[in-house]
Amino acid sequence: MSLKCGIVGLPNVGKSTLFNCLTSSMQAEAANYPFCTIEPNLGIVTVPDKRVDELVRLYNPKKVVKTVIEFVDIAGLVAGASKGEGLGNQFLSHIREVDAIIHIVRCFDNDNVIHVNSRVDPKADIEIIETELILKDIETVEARIRKSEKLLKTNDKKSKEEYQNYVSLKKHLESGRLAKYFVDVFRKSHSPDDIMHLTDLNLLTDKHVLYVANVDDKNIHGNDYSKVVEEIAGKEGELAIVLSVEIESELSQLEPAEEAEFLKELDIDEPGLDKLIHTAYKLLGLNTFFTAGEKEVHAWTIIKGTKAPQAAGVIHTDFEHGFIRAEIIGYNDLITHGSEHAVKEKGLMRVEGKDYEVKDGDVVYFRFNI
Repeated sequence: MSLKCGIVGLPNVGKSTLFNCLTSSMQAEAANYPFCTIEPNLGIVTVPDKRVDELVRLYNPKKVVKTVIEFVDIAGLVAGASKGEGLGNQFLSHIREVDAIIHIVRCFDNDNVIHVNSRVDPKADIEIIETELILKDIETVEARIRKSEKLLKTNDKKSKEEYQNYVSLKKHLESGRLAKYFVDVFRKSHSPDDIMHLTDLNLLTDKHVLYVANVDDKNIHGNDYSKVVEEIAGKEGELAIVLSVEIESELSQLEPAEEAEFLKELDIDEPGLDKLIHTAYKLLGLNTFFTAGEKEVHAWTIIKGTKAPQAAGVIHTDFEHGFIRAEIIGYNDLITHGSEHAVKEKGLMRVEGKDYEVKDGDVVYFRFNI
């Protein structure tokens, strides 16, 4: 499955610089004035996973395929964006296309870097973005209400229920609350088919958000500003990380050995960009399983809870339709014992059926019949 994350925030908070670091490119112009980014920049980034490197060492395959994330650098939003301020309507439409939102929040003081509202206030900055997303969602729901009103004349029970849900959702949004709180209540008590009319709206505030507190190089482990961001993320049931886009920009230009030494000096376990990608996976509830052999080592992305036939279907639809069984080796068992043969001799390879939920790190061989 392909994952797309949109990078959003107010102008001049470090979005384009972060995008450049992620993609190791200069595709996104970074400059000290608002609306520097007009058209969204797209970049495909390989997910850092040391497990793939270890599998390559064991199998020495002819081909290696890692999982990827697509990042979209979306222009800075301002108050009034939902009404077209700062070219906002155009940019809000780009957010609708992503699976998750990465919200960059300025958490540093620097008189040389312009703040669009002339002050550093993470809480207010977040509220500006959320308000514009909510207002855009209200427009979407109002359009659906107008459309569904025409169906009320048919006296169809389902149409009436859906209409009432839209009306209730609109009131919820108008109270300043994010759509996900409303939709989550339905997810807990209804089947996916019963809430399809709500999920099909693809509301901006029904998407997961990863907050990134962008600090300066003197506060890489956080500051009072970043604590505010983390508190907001916690209240929303989302995740937040602290990183310095300035430092990540420097790291992206170093060779691996130099990077390792720099991280050691900074007392950082892993680059902030790696942490960002891994946290995005966690936020979206994603797992990685592997297929491995002399021909290819391949990492595959699935949603947690995916059962074996559907995981096989990620590789090819024929694998799902003709699924017989899955032969499972745990990644740690494989690395510990050094080969598939050794794992099998220890009796650690498992044969699983159609009800098995594929776990993160499973090395899988699917048996199927076309």
